Amino acid sequence: MKEMDILKLLGLLGENAKLTNAQLAVMLGATEQDVAAAIADCEQKGIIKGYQAVIDWDKTDRNLVSARIEIKVIPKSNMGFEEIAYTVSQFREVETCYLMSGGYDLALTISGKTFKDVAMFVAHRLAPMESVQSTTTHFVLRKYKHRNVMMVDDFADEREGSSH
Repeated sequence: MKEMDILKLLGLLGENAKLTNAQLAVMLGATEQDVAAAIADCEQKGIIKGYQAVIDWDKTDRNLVSARIEIKVIPKSNMGFEEIAYTVSQFREVETCYLMSGGYDLALTISGKTFKDVAMFVAHRLAPMESVQSTTTHFVLRKYKHRNVMMVDDFADEREGSSH
């Protein structure tokens, strides 16, 4: 497959990883064998890192609190932000870790069983780290869209006593 076809293949898989090789082949004007080979090549090269379902945990019995944490760090002279980002990413609570532009350097998404669990993670695991200068925590109250998937079926006003 040509490079542009690979990008289209990756886009299709990114939108719906459940598409079969036969479906992808039709969409791309390729053979199933070409699609399978391209996917295997992308997996082997680390371009495709994995496949995940988008799950609405609010509709299950699993109760977790999610938070976005911004961290301002003092990078080490020989490693820049890489060492602290790698170290922070190793914590099991950390779901995402991004290097950011703006007022903070790293942005994390984490989950815990309670608000207190998240606060204790920040206080006892992040804040004491030598490179961490400051943190800001934002709790996720509701997800409306996640990874290009709408997480709400409608936009009805659910506030108590609402006349709308």
